[in-house]
Amino acid sequence: MDNTNKKRREISQIILFSGIFLTSVPSFAEEHGLRKLNDSELADVQGQALMSLSYLAPTDSANKMQGQGIGFYKLGMEAELELNANIKKLQLGCGGVNGANGCDIDIDNLSLTGISDTRDGRVGSDAKLTNPFIEFAIKNPNSAATRQVLGLRLSADKVLGMLTLGDENSSKPNGINSLSGYMKTLATTGTATTTPRSMKINDTNMSIEGRIKLLGSLVSPGFTTNDYNLALQSANADLFIDSATISGTRMSSANLTGTANIGNINFGGNISANLKVFLLGALDLGINASGNISGLTANLNISENLGFIHKLPLNNPFSLSMQSQSIFWPGASVAANKGWWLAIEDGIDIGKITPSNSIDISNDILKQVVPKINTYLNNNPPSCTFGACLGLGLDIGNINLSGSSPLNFPIKDLQLATQSFAPNCYGNLKFC
Repeated sequence: MDNTNKKRREISQIILFSGIFLTSVPSFAEEHGLRKLNDSELADVQGQALMSLSYLAPTDSANKMQGQGIGFYKLGMEAELELNANIKKLQLGCGGVNGANGCDIDIDNLSLTGISDTRDGRVGSDAKLTNPFIEFAIKNPNSAATRQVLGLRLSADKVLGMLTLGDENSSKPNGINSLSGYMKTLATTGTATTTPRSMKINDTNMSIEGRIKLLGSLVSPGFTTNDYNLALQSANADLFIDSATISGTRMSSANLTGTANIGNINFGGNISANLKVFLLGALDLGINASGNISGLTANLNISENLGFIHKLPLNNPFSLSMQSQSIFWPGASVAANKGWWLAIEDGIDIGKITPSNSIDISNDILKQVVPKINTYLNNNPPSCTFGACLGLGLDIGNINLSGSSPLNFPIKDLQLATQSFAPNCYGNLKFC
């Protein structure tokens, strides 16, 4: 038998076998309790596909790009994916449309795992991506001649896990070098301490003025001094940080705002006072003064390098997109700028804003405090005998500044105690 006849015979056998199989299916189904469904019965059957495709037309009311002729095609997976990943260097959009220097996204040592604060917990857990999808932004979607792809987005309806950035929480920023994207931090609280320091005329270039009660309060002469040296002790401060929106292209820092209630600041030191006593003229007295300042509040303006943000617990919609122009993706809080864009929707809890180190009180802050002290000492003069004023020590007591206007307290680059994290590695490696 030649090869041609042999192949024909094999094909005939396959066709015959297939026919026997197909004709046997109904009897097999009937034997096992299965039966055919008509169209009406099929309409009552519900199921869920693994993949789904949806389209948002340019004129749809849910389309935030109405009037620009842009539609959105979304290919989604109706499933949950689990992922544990380390990325040594994530660089996207370097050079290009947003400038030759720098990258849209530049992050060192990025890890995505399940939520855990231990090495074994992170290595042994996965982040969960619910309903991941790919989405395209198409201009003129109904015209084959002018149709144009403007953007691509990789996203998920929700990501549950822990995202860490950098290799350690230290006094040196690391992790995020530049970021293009959007995220919103939730309001939080914290506690800080101020660094002890001295206060002298050279620090403020301002006189301390007030009145002192003498002779059992019979007289209250005024005084002025440009010669003082007061030691300000450390104090605690309760911090209240506002919710903040961090959004922009190639950002390296974020601005946080809030308020602070500053605890008692004890002070002590020397004041060379020139008292203007009625009928006696001016008296130069060296006073060893002590007391405390209470009731200070402050408006905080924190400029925070993003390299101090290391730990982001996620339970949010999450996306990474690339677009040739500003695109307001469906479900997004803000429009994504052109280039690469990382968006974390909903609020993120970054933990308590508790600085690892004490906060310095600058000369500019002291210049705001001195006028408040002067007003208080004029309205509430401390009592002093001649002996006390001549060297035995003047207890100024409590300078209560409650009700005075808040200080303007700028802060820069805080290392945050609550941003420490466990690496996604076994052993002693910081990153693997």
